[in-house]
Order: sequence, then C-alpha cells, then structure tokens
Amino acid sequence: MASSTNPHGKRVALVIGSGAVKCAAALGLWRALSRASIGVDLLIGCSGGSLFATTMALGYPPEDAIDKTRRLWNRRVTEKRHWPSLLRAILPQVFRFDERFGMIDDRAMWRSLQSAFGEQTFADARLPLRVVATDFHTGEQVVLSEGRLADALRASVSIPYIWPAWRVADRLLIDGSLSNPMPVDVAIREGADIILAMGFESPYPRQVKSISRFAFHLNSIMTNNLFRANFAFHNLAHHAELIPIVPDFSRPISLFDTDQFPYVIAEGERAAEAQLPYLRRLLGAAQ
Repeated sequence: MASSTNPHGKRVALVIGSGAVKCAAALGLWRALSRASIGVDLLIGCSGGSLFATTMALGYPPEDAIDKTRRLWNRRVTEKRHWPSLLRAILPQVFRFDERFGMIDDRAMWRSLQSAFGEQTFADARLPLRVVATDFHTGEQVVLSEGRLADALRASVSIPYIWPAWRVADRLLIDGSLSNPMPVDVAIREGADIILAMGFESPYPRQVKSISRFAFHLNSIMTNNLFRANFAFHNLAHHAELIPIVPDFSRPISLFDTDQFPYVIAEGERAAEAQLPYLRRLLGAAQ
C-alpha cells in the first residue's frame, strides 16, 4: 500500500462518479485542493468520471484535461449508427446477434481515446489510479489498475445499448456505472482514511426523439437509482471519513454540453471550498 503524500499520514482518496459533462466539476475540486496544499493519494474514476481521474493521475493541468475531454466527449462520437448491430437486432437469426451489440459506431470514440492517451499505461500515472467497469457476463464490478489506459477508459464508458462492450484481457466489460456509479467501495477496500466523493445524477436527454436518446434516458434512470441506493448504503456502513462533494447546478447540464465546462468547474470549486474547513479539521487531527 502506498504511503500518504500528506504530512499528517492520512490517506486521501478522490472518487469521481459517472455523470458525463458534470464530471468536469472534479477539476474545480482539484484546484481547490491544490490551493489548500492537500494531496490526494488515490484517484478512482467511473464512466465519465474515469476520464477526469485519469488526466489528473497523469498530471495534466486543468486546461489540458478540458481540451482532452472536449475531444473525447462530444456529439460527433454518437453521430454514426452501427448498422451491422442494428441489422443483427432486427434479424438476429440471419445476422447472428451477439453480446457486443451497440447502436453507435465506436470507431470515432476509440480514435479519440488513442489520440489522447496513446500507449500510456497505468504505470505512467503519477498518482495511483483505479478505473471501474462492469463485467458484462456476471454483472460484477471490475477495478482496472494495469494495462493500457485507453482500453480501461473505453471499457468504463461503454454505455449499454449505445457502444459495444469492450474486451480487456479475458473479460468483456461495460460501463462502470452499471455496478456502482460512485464507487466509494473501491476507496474503502484500498484503505483510504478520508474519501472525497464527487458524484452526480446522470443527466436526461432534453428530448427523447431517437432510439439512442431513448437508450441514454433508460440508462440514466437505472444508474441514478443505483447511485442513490449505493451511496446511502456506504454512507451508513463505511469505516472511513466519507465527505460528499456535490455541486449545486442551477441550470440543466445535458449529456454533451461541453460549452458548460467553465460553469461546471466553477461549481465544483465552490462545492469543494465549502468542505475544506471540515477536511482541514480532519487532517489537523491526524497524528
């Protein structure tokens, strides 16, 4: 187990849950922690949150993280339908339907991930990093901590019905939010003393006017209910200090509203600042 980067000896973990564009609020939290000279010993990301956890772990400044995420997460990655999968769904006996079904062609997203992270692996991260996905066959949570970052991220954002599942080693993986949209359980198992949990309810499409938006909407319903249930359980059962940092967005933030990044980051920073006095007390009390 890695030693703490903080002089007090307490291990601090930052968990960034799923939430698409809302996950950029973690960059505001990161800025607030940096100004307060509070180190993070472990980064854990799930689904959209995995993109920001990874850029932080690699040491990218917020501006670079924003640029990479804009390239990775935009409407272009959902524009092209995956017609072979759709034909398999309509005529499964003719075209041999299988578990790698996805309505959207994932090649644009994969090219973006490769462009952003290349051949970098978990070993290239400056801070310990965990990326959460879900085993398609068993439904089990899968915590990735080695191998290529692009593969781990591609698996963690494999939204059901939208993009095909992704194989990592011998497991077929889908979106991490299907097992836990805000995986504080991973931080607990890793022995974190203080857990900063930034979670979000997944946004709903403004209008359900296509089959892909229908799928996004259903996925948001499922993951939002799971988010509430899992966080309530861990808040009661945890053995470490669990500090929720939940930005208060006064305007709707939809799936691909990357133009809202400055506002989202500012709200994340505001939410973090509100918790800093309590966090400092916890760290000051450490022996």
